[in-house]
Amino acid sequence: EICAIVSVKTWIENSERTRTQFSGRLALAYIHSYTPALITAMIVIFSLLFVLGLPLYTVLSGQVPLGRDYRTADRSSAGIAPPAETTPEAVVQVYGARALNWRGIFGVHTWIATKPPDATQYTIHHVIGWRAYRNLPVVVSAPGIPDGRWFGNEPELLLDIRGDVPAAAIPKIVQATATYPYADEYQLWPGPNSNTFMAYVGRQVPELKMDLPPTAIGKDYPINRSFFDRTLSGTGYHLSLLGVFGIMLAREEGIELNLLGLSFGVDILRPALNL
Repeated sequence: EICAIVSVKTWIENSERTRTQFSGRLALAYIHSYTPALITAMIVIFSLLFVLGLPLYTVLSGQVPLGRDYRTADRSSAGIAPPAETTPEAVVQVYGARALNWRGIFGVHTWIATKPPDATQYTIHHVIGWRAYRNLPVVVSAPGIPDGRWFGNEPELLLDIRGDVPAAAIPKIVQATATYPYADEYQLWPGPNSNTFMAYVGRQVPELKMDLPPTAIGKDYPINRSFFDRTLSGTGYHLSLLGVFGIMLAREEGIELNLLGLSFGVDILRPALNL
């Protein structure tokens, strides 16, 4: 009886060993079935879904109306910013809105509004691309509506700080607009454009802790065409090949991959996908 029990136990152990070896071989065969060509095809398909799928969703969801006439488009206030006349403290706000017509399918236009203490109006700082076609400086700093609709598209408040911090930051913002290295250059894609300008201001004034959305195409375009730079928050670094391909790793922004100007990533501090 003891011999029979030992034999049964040995048979079970051998069966389990055989099953484990078979499973291992099956797993290796499954892995080996992913040839380099198949892996390349999967990367291409994923890239196409990302590059084409997100813009298509933007159009179908109604986020970007097409065929809008810029001459009659709404530029009125969205009612977000505090009235300058009744707000004695300093204010700095950053806004973003979908660009006009087909450009808005892919990205947003961003700008920064400043109001020093006791000022009765805001100053808007941003880049206007069409000025380059008339041989004019693309950087504009002028009184205006801080939360104005961008040719009918609703603005989104990206940054809002008030009090002593913006009061000290505003002179630095003004200085950054004066030293922007692409003041006479504009290129819709991959940059330099309005988002390149905003990213430059954010790096020159790190206390703003500016964080531009992934749809701000051009924000990763390198200043002075360098390949390596600190992130907007100053908590990490990013590598960029002329804004066409790049990767970023930072405590504040998380992990972000840039492909053809479009970005997607993972926010580590506030767990979320950024698309």
